[in-house]
Amino acid sequence: QAAAPLHPVAVQCQEAQVVVTVHRDLFGTGRLVRAVDLTLGSAACLPVAQSAAESTVTFVAGLHECGSTLQMTPDSLIYKTSLSYKPTPSGNLVIIRTNAAVVPIECHYPRKSNVSSNAVWPTWAPFHSTLSAEERLMFSLRLMNGDWSAERLSNGFQLGESLHLQADVASGDHVPLRLFVDDCVATLSPDRNTSPRYALIDLSGCLVDGRSDDTTSTFISPRPRQETLQFMVDAFKFAGDDRNLIYITCHLKVSPADQAPNPLNKACSFNKASSLWAPVEGTGDICSCCETGSCP
Repeated sequence: QAAAPLHPVAVQCQEAQVVVTVHRDLFGTGRLVRAVDLTLGSAACLPVAQSAAESTVTFVAGLHECGSTLQMTPDSLIYKTSLSYKPTPSGNLVIIRTNAAVVPIECHYPRKSNVSSNAVWPTWAPFHSTLSAEERLMFSLRLMNGDWSAERLSNGFQLGESLHLQADVASGDHVPLRLFVDDCVATLSPDRNTSPRYALIDLSGCLVDGRSDDTTSTFISPRPRQETLQFMVDAFKFAGDDRNLIYITCHLKVSPADQAPNPLNKACSFNKASSLWAPVEGTGDICSCCETGSCP
């Protein structure tokens, strides 16, 4: 609102500063206060401009300046300051004709979105993406049906069948992400460190189960989307153990989607026809360590 007798203090909360315009008829009585009696914040900052024609005084201060304080809520950043009017004697040094006044001022900014999408345009990532990256990513690992269209209703398999496993990450407002499966181990209990244990994926993304002579285990290429990775594993059981329940525990991770896959971030399957390791994306050399076993 424009500063006027009915609204004598107008505040503009800009991206990095606050602009306070004060009408000198501060109390709406027609008696103008003196500009020298007005200050901003606990640091008593002075006005930067006056307009005699409009009888206004203007303060401009950075959000962190003039002794302002910052309060954080789950959704907002709140910068607090105050406009102070402290009348000093004028003419007659014995009396004053107005009361002192303090006007609280607050600027609220959302924590999870851009303050301005036009004034700031960084080249690397939007501001809201940087804030969201501080939050936890939501990973999931699901058994899917044969055509990958829905989650499988049953977790029972016969030997000779294939498990369709799909790993996902909910990226939200993050910069675009690419999901990888770092490793997967099968055990007879929920603790992945128990014995016996069998590595399905190892060496930072090598589907080592597909290296065995009697399997067709493989990553699905191409991906349906960058934040999803699908792979098939032939059903199995542990030798010499009659238990039917097997636990599969996988370590999922992400990298920026615009970062090229490398030996640390890869998804490699063994191609039996060519006897070579091949990546879902990236150059073939990133999979060479799957054969040597010297991956990061």
